[in-house]
Amino acid sequence: MSYKIFTSESVCSGHPDKICDQISDAILDECLKQDVSSRVAVETLVTTNNIILAGEVTSKAKVNLEKIARNVVKDLGYDQKIFKFDYKSAKVHVFIHSQSPDIAAGVETGGAGDQGMMFGYACDETSQLMPLPIRVAHQITRKIDETRESTLKYLRPDGKSEVTFGYVHGKPKEVLKVITAVPHDPKISEKKVARDIYEIVVRPALKKFGFEIEFKNTICNGTGKWEIGGPASDTGVTGRKIVVDSYGGMARIGGGCFSGKDPTKVDRSGAYATRFIAKNIVACGMARRCEMQIAYVIGKPDPVSRSIETFGTEKVALSKIESFANKLIDLSVLGIIQRLNLRRPIYRETATYGHFGNPKHAWEQIM
Repeated sequence: MSYKIFTSESVCSGHPDKICDQISDAILDECLKQDVSSRVAVETLVTTNNIILAGEVTSKAKVNLEKIARNVVKDLGYDQKIFKFDYKSAKVHVFIHSQSPDIAAGVETGGAGDQGMMFGYACDETSQLMPLPIRVAHQITRKIDETRESTLKYLRPDGKSEVTFGYVHGKPKEVLKVITAVPHDPKISEKKVARDIYEIVVRPALKKFGFEIEFKNTICNGTGKWEIGGPASDTGVTGRKIVVDSYGGMARIGGGCFSGKDPTKVDRSGAYATRFIAKNIVACGMARRCEMQIAYVIGKPDPVSRSIETFGTEKVALSKIESFANKLIDLSVLGIIQRLNLRRPIYRETATYGHFGNPKHAWEQIM
């Protein structure tokens, strides 16, 4: 890594795009609970007091789509009309049909549900083998959400974080800037909000990783005012936060998002498989940084290409690393699904604070 300064961002669970990701994945989860063979590709759009569901579902499951959407919105704290988007009064529009028979013909024989390329990445900057900037950014947004429900109840749903680190010889050495944005009750002054966020959110989040920052190097609500967040302020759509979902910009990203897609869609399963491989390569000491790319063609089970990049950090021959990777997991579509046990209702949880770094998930396991 040659960057001397690197910035990553995260968003809170109530961010409009994340509302959409969670609704789409909650629908996927419910389908898989009832029918493990469900094929789902659901997109959600939210705007002022409206929720639009569109896509394809082929499943034996009987799912109340409107109820799922409303429950997610309720969970995220959108329960007041002042937000101009709430779980009770929002209109839910459903435009969902079954999967195209042309796509189904390939998927039913074990082929990929779409073409595309996916990337997985790992590095030794954190114990989770994730880049430090995105891990800290996620910790801050998670802390904002926690304090909104407990200590700082004047905060409102939605929010963002942005963290800038200084690097020396490819290693993060100091936090240069922390930026937060969070809507709040206008009765609370901006100065108090900024100081509370610094003391109750930012400092504890940084301390967890062994870092400190002075208040003067933080910014809270750059415009000086933010009263109403959520879909009334900014339309949300499933899949618009793929950098937040992955590696914070430190690694390449594939051509498609993860949320709302069952594991026959390699945008999701392929990305999980390459993370699994990259993480294990770094974990066993073969390299300090590793990125893997695979690519698929629709209807075919195996990747049409695969390659590994270690950025000059490898400790053994690349041929040995590739041999190790090939033995870790069968990269056919069904091979990935079976090895990582992906036909389970585990996906709504992945739709906030990133898909990678949580040790409970199969793709994060070290062999």
